[in-house]
Amino acid sequence: MSDRSQLHKRRKLPSPDLAAFSSLTPSHSEVLCVHESTSNMAVASKSMPGSTIGPTLGFDDYTLYSNLSDDELMQLAIERSLSDPHNATSLGEASKTSTALGRRTVQFRENPPTTTPNPSNPPREDPSHRPPTANPPDARRRTCEERRKCGDIVVTHFVTGNGKRMLAYHRGDGSIQYVPDTEKEQDPIVKAILNGDVTTVRAMANNILRPDKYGWIPLHEAAYYGQDQCVRVLLGAQPGVINTCDLKGRTALILAVESEKVACVEALLEMGADPDLANKERESPLYKGCEMDNAEIVAMLLNHGAMVNKYSTQGWTALLEAVSRNNVEICEMLVRNGAKLNPTNMSGITPLSTAAQNGHVETLRFLIKHGADVNSEASDGSTALYEAAKNGHEDIVEILLSQKAVANKVGKKGLLPLHIAAQQGNDGIVSLLIKATSKSRVKRSGISPLHLAAEYNWDEVLEVLIKAGYDVNAVLSEERSRMYEDHRRTALYFAVTNGNVDTTTMLLEAGANPNLDTFNPLLVAMRQGSIELVTLLVEHMANVNAYIPTHPTSFPVTVMFSMKYLSMLKYLMDNGCDALSCFSCTYSSGPHPPLQETSERDDLRYNTDMRRNTGEPVQFCEIISTRAMSRWAGPIIDVLLDYVGQVKLCSRLTEHLDSFKDWEVIKEKATPPRPLMQLCRLKIRQKVGIHRLRCINKLPLPQQLIKYLNHEECNQEQFGED
Repeated sequence: MSDRSQLHKRRKLPSPDLAAFSSLTPSHSEVLCVHESTSNMAVASKSMPGSTIGPTLGFDDYTLYSNLSDDELMQLAIERSLSDPHNATSLGEASKTSTALGRRTVQFRENPPTTTPNPSNPPREDPSHRPPTANPPDARRRTCEERRKCGDIVVTHFVTGNGKRMLAYHRGDGSIQYVPDTEKEQDPIVKAILNGDVTTVRAMANNILRPDKYGWIPLHEAAYYGQDQCVRVLLGAQPGVINTCDLKGRTALILAVESEKVACVEALLEMGADPDLANKERESPLYKGCEMDNAEIVAMLLNHGAMVNKYSTQGWTALLEAVSRNNVEICEMLVRNGAKLNPTNMSGITPLSTAAQNGHVETLRFLIKHGADVNSEASDGSTALYEAAKNGHEDIVEILLSQKAVANKVGKKGLLPLHIAAQQGNDGIVSLLIKATSKSRVKRSGISPLHLAAEYNWDEVLEVLIKAGYDVNAVLSEERSRMYEDHRRTALYFAVTNGNVDTTTMLLEAGANPNLDTFNPLLVAMRQGSIELVTLLVEHMANVNAYIPTHPTSFPVTVMFSMKYLSMLKYLMDNGCDALSCFSCTYSSGPHPPLQETSERDDLRYNTDMRRNTGEPVQFCEIISTRAMSRWAGPIIDVLLDYVGQVKLCSRLTEHLDSFKDWEVIKEKATPPRPLMQLCRLKIRQKVGIHRLRCINKLPLPQQLIKYLNHEECNQEQFGED
């Protein structure tokens, strides 16, 4: 009986292997281990938990596969195991049930990459993405940890014991995915090149060398993979292909430089490769050598006459690239061979600016030593000093200033290096630039570095600037002020807006005027509900009777902003806020216009439309009648009555007080005549004045009188005894 008949007979027996094979349907996810032997063959698999296994194949069904060869069976198993794209199984779950049918075991994984391009595994358009068609030593030496650090996908090829070509995708997380290699069989000469088989290459070198779909000929393969002997053999047979370009305009020399195959670079140059023939991006081999940071290759190219001042499409030269890599050795070689020190790219950036921007001290010193212009400007006006300040390179700034770099040239958006350093919060650089920057030039820019330090909450920078004598009351130019919706002007406004108590304190103690902005910083602090900032501003003479020109009211806006904070309202009244204006109403006891239904907002939008045509200011009784404030009407009126004499409530205020029984006492409080003690207190406060009231505790007055003037609790008998 033949071996195949014996195998057919053995397959009649029911076994777990048969059931496993029967589960190879598109609905079942699995990893398949295929083994090969000269004596027998079996297939084993491991089912995923939760999967549904189809009906077991009986003898009649299973005999359908008995006439297939081992290669055909393996191909069928692969196709079925990969048929379900939604149920991929990791290698860790691969079947451990294997039969001893051979020494070589290959694991296949489901869910192979589809034909849709994968961004994480780009097609072969660039050598860095070019999957090797063999398993080069470098790829074999890469550990999973290295791949995990790189976060890339490494593609390797291998051949099974059956001669089937496979692809292995080594992912960044350490996993490996195996799929059949559907690419066309390698050209024999390419295969020989990758294996370093010089004898075979020599035998085939005279054949017509057709490019592949990427425009690569065998010479490109040999140069990229570092097979220098193959390079010499190929060029010896067909020297005319030495400068042949692929579809991206890359010669064999550029590919050898990109892959840093020094021996191939040397061989190509010795055999006449053009050292100046650039790719489609106009990047020459010398430029690519600088990009790869390889001094040996750069020296080799220069020794063969490579041009040093060629520009790429982006305007970069070899020197610009070498400076960006901070490679002084390469810079020295380039300059000795005639490299220009001040070439500019498309943005006007010079090598010196590149060194300053990246903080490359060594190359910066080298360029200055050889005469580079420290004051060269980019297209946007920025200098090397500006770039160093922007990127926080204090040592670079110090070197440039020592070489007479001008600090009074504006860069982007009309800012000086001092401005940009203050914006970045580097107090060390600010200290260096203060000495070299003209204050008059700062003033002409329309913005003080104090504004930027306050805006970005850099307290240390602010302190340095104040100590250097920068004006804390400097205001933004009209053009810059209009850039903000609230038309802010002072550094103090920025500090208050940020809620920064330390910066606000620093500015106020240095003499900042809290009343220079259109929208008073005190109003900002009140809207934020910050008692600390309000107290701080009032103590430094902020206007407690501030108004908003764009939203006219008949009473101070500070009253409106403090209505929800009765303690804040009382504090403002103690410090001279005008309470009397709140009881001035054009309608008096007459009927008021009907209330508008508005949302619960305590801002000046209420009744604005109604007043827009008449031009009359919004009144207190209208604001307190908003839905948000009407519930607080009684307590608010009660506080205000403590700071006024004889007043008459308008019909709207009376209506509010009548709406709640507990507010009757407040209405009685407003009924004339007011107590004599109240009138005396108001008279004394009027004579003392607002500014002295703020420091009333320091006045030479009896303590009980001071308490009474401050509306603190005391009774008349105690006051009379004093």
